[in-house]
Amino acid sequence: MTLTVRLNHRLPAFTLDVAFDAPAGVTALFGRSGSGKTTVVNAVAGLLRPDHGLITAQGITLYDGKTNLPPHRRRMGYVFQEARLFPHLTVRANLKYGAFFARTSADYDEIITLLGIEPLLGRRPGALSGGEKQRVAIGRALMSNPLILLMDEPLAALDDPRKAEILPYIERLRDRAIPVLYVSHSVAEITRIARSVVVLDQGRVLRQGPVAQIFADPALSTYLGPREAGSVLQARIAAHEHDGLTRLDTATGPIWLPQIDAALGTRVRIRIAAQDVLLSRIRPEGLSALNILPATVATVTQTDATSALIQLHLGTDLLLARITRRSAEALTLQPGTPVHAILKTVAIAPGDIGGT
Repeated sequence: MTLTVRLNHRLPAFTLDVAFDAPAGVTALFGRSGSGKTTVVNAVAGLLRPDHGLITAQGITLYDGKTNLPPHRRRMGYVFQEARLFPHLTVRANLKYGAFFARTSADYDEIITLLGIEPLLGRRPGALSGGEKQRVAIGRALMSNPLILLMDEPLAALDDPRKAEILPYIERLRDRAIPVLYVSHSVAEITRIARSVVVLDQGRVLRQGPVAQIFADPALSTYLGPREAGSVLQARIAAHEHDGLTRLDTATGPIWLPQIDAALGTRVRIRIAAQDVLLSRIRPEGLSALNILPATVATVTQTDATSALIQLHLGTDLLLARITRRSAEALTLQPGTPVHAILKTVAIAPGDIGGT
C-alpha cells in the first residue's frame, strides 16, 4: 500500500524536482509557504499535469508521461482547507454523495464511528462547528473508498480549540491501510499525527524519513528556526497519580506530565522543544523539575555564534537540547559523553501529546 511520486515541473519561482514514497499511514509534506507542497498534491490528484514524472498508487500508474488518468478515475479522496460541504444537504446526504464515486462500497458504519459523526447525520453544514465540518469532509472523502487520501492543510482555517477537537480523529487515520498525504507547515501538527515526513524547500526534498528521526536532526534546525527545533519521544502511560500527574515510561526512565486522558498502557508520542531541555553531567538534586533522564551525547552542532544543539540518545529515541556554546564548552560535551536531560513538566503543552 504505497504512493510513489517522482515529479519534475517548471514553476515561475523554481523548478519542482521531488521524489518520495508514501507508505500506509500519514506521510506529511512539510515546508514553508510556496515550497511546492500543494503543487505536489495537485499533481497526485490529477489537477496539474507535470512536465515529467511518475505517480503510482498501490501499483496503479496514474501518470508516467504517456498515461495521465483524469482526476475522476484516480480514486483520490481530497480534503481541502475548507470543508466544501453541500449546504443544502444533510451530513448523511453529503456522505452518500462521496459513496456515489466508490468502485466498491466503503464501510459506512466504520467511517461514522472512526470520525464520531453519528450525532451529526441529520444536521446541515450550517449547524456544524468548523471541526465538525472537517470531520464530515474527511468522512465524505473516505466514503469514496479512495486509493489515497489527500489532505491540504485541513486545519489551517480552524482556531486552536477546533484543532484540538479534530486532531484525535486524524490520528486514527494512521491505522488505516491507505496512504494519507498530509500537507502542513505546522511542526506541532506533523509531529503529532505523521509517521513519516517529506521536507520541501524551494521545490526540492530537503529531508525525508520517520518523523522522530527527521525533526531530531540538528541540520534541520536552521530551516525550522530556534523555537520550532525539537524532537519526539515515544512513551507508555504507566500510572495516573493522585496529584493529577500522569507517569509515563520512556526508553530510559519515567517522566511526569499533567494528567493525560488515556488508558493505562496507551502508547503516546511527546513533542519536546529543544529550548525546554537542560543538561547536567551529574544527576542533579534539589530541583523542582521532576523529569531527569539519563542520556548520551550523539552530536554537538554549533548553530550560531552563541548557541549549540546537542543531539542525545535516550535508548532508541533521539532528543535535542539547545544550550549556549559556553555551557557546551563548560560541560566538555562530545559524542559519547554521559549526561542527564532535564525536562520541565509544565513546558509540554497538551497539544504536543498524541497517540502513536
